Amino acid sequence: MALSGRPIVNPRAVVSKVKFDSSINFGEKIQLPLPLCEMAEENEVTQTFKGLGVCEELAEVCDNLGWKTPSKIQAEAIPHALQGKDLIGLAPTGSGKTAAFALPIIQSLLESPKASQAFIACVLSPTRELAIQIAEQFEALGSSFGLKCAVVVGGVDMMQQAIALAKRPQVGTPGRLVDHLSNTKGFSLRMLKYLV
Repeated sequence: MALSGRPIVNPRAVVSKVKFDSSINFGEKIQLPLPLCEMAEENEVTQTFKGLGVCEELAEVCDNLGWKTPSKIQAEAIPHALQGKDLIGLAPTGSGKTAAFALPIIQSLLESPKASQAFIACVLSPTRELAIQIAEQFEALGSSFGLKCAVVVGGVDMMQQAIALAKRPQVGTPGRLVDHLSNTKGFSLRMLKYLV
């Protein structure tokens, strides 16, 4: 999630090491420690969003959305993400992954008003439909705080998207990232704090 630190969430999966000086080496595998979700199940502890470290304002938004308790992936990921640590989270569809990374990003914006003036989060998604769903979730969580999102996908006029990017959204869900990095004046990822 954040671009610093090392903890990995839900890590029983075997993950390839990334070699930054070349490319991903799929031949080298590492076995990661037991997932935190198994430990949580053993303790049978019911968490609240506020108990995970989510600020009062966002915990209230979650409550208004009908989210009374965090899902497993949220309970595992949110505390680490709020500490600014890198995460890898694995969970099934519909398990709350988007909120697991959206809440810490939005809380970061609330805690650092200067950050709200820059494009600080980029959420990459494999499909336009998922990009739209992710943006809708960010908007539902951040609308009362003035959060701005831009969905940047293929099949939509690039000029409209360039105008949306010029409004300096804090969160973008681009599928057309390379086109805009190359062709949209003033758009860059220099200030990016979160890459999902």
